[in-house]
Amino acid sequence: MSGLLDARTIRELAAELDLRPTKQRGQNFVIDPNTVRRIVALAEVEPDDVALEIGPGLGSLTLGLLEVAQQVTAIEIEDSLAARLPRTAAERLPGSADELHVINADALRVDELPDPAPTTVVANLPYNVSVPVLLHLLATFPSLQRGLVMVQLEVADRLVASPGSKIYGVPSVKMAWYCSAKRVGTVPPSVFWPAPNVDSGLVRLVRRDPPVTTAPRARVFRVIDAAFAQRRKMLRAALAGIAGSSAAASAVIEAAGIDPTVRGEALEVEDFARIAEQLGDR
Repeated sequence: MSGLLDARTIRELAAELDLRPTKQRGQNFVIDPNTVRRIVALAEVEPDDVALEIGPGLGSLTLGLLEVAQQVTAIEIEDSLAARLPRTAAERLPGSADELHVINADALRVDELPDPAPTTVVANLPYNVSVPVLLHLLATFPSLQRGLVMVQLEVADRLVASPGSKIYGVPSVKMAWYCSAKRVGTVPPSVFWPAPNVDSGLVRLVRRDPPVTTAPRARVFRVIDAAFAQRRKMLRAALAGIAGSSAAASAVIEAAGIDPTVRGEALEVEDFARIAEQLGDR
């Protein structure tokens, strides 16, 4: 027994664990080895990489990463899945099993990882937590220099959206603080079990320096949240709450060199950083 998982093996593992995939956890397991190889290739995982995987499930992608990376750290919230994964690696890839480290935890609460530090994040992320998890990891682990995530297609499009787009919003701007993001492929429902109702998108991430600003990230993100909370409003109205009034918001926005009558969807992350600078500690 060796190599990547196929549909039959995945169903056998699920039966062994009495596992019934739940929508609540967004459990859709990849049953196609070729899709796993495609994801690992698009992620450009190198032999000296330490890959971080979130929600490895039964181990489809984990095994694909172990074939290439120096080491894989996998964070799994489900006790039974976290306990089974090392054994699956030992059975299928005995020569690489020692390079797998499994952490049984909620990824949103993980703030330290074993050495060596991860260099790339590669994960099949459930729809309901994909953006918060990504932002948490990028904020917490600066060693992550790139990655590739598979998310619901709608989420993928939001992550890579540009200013002026109807789907440009909080995920787009906050991701731009950390990374450049590009959609590099789509994945059909047929490669999953159970099959989701929508296509998935593959998003490649490359770390970049955040905007040069004296404003702390938390304040910039507060401005971003306010700007999109009522996205149809002009910026001066959307930011009135955190500035104190519409007039005060107008003054702050103008001081940042921006027209206070535009909407948040017209601005880039650097613009929000300039507004946050002018806003100060209000």
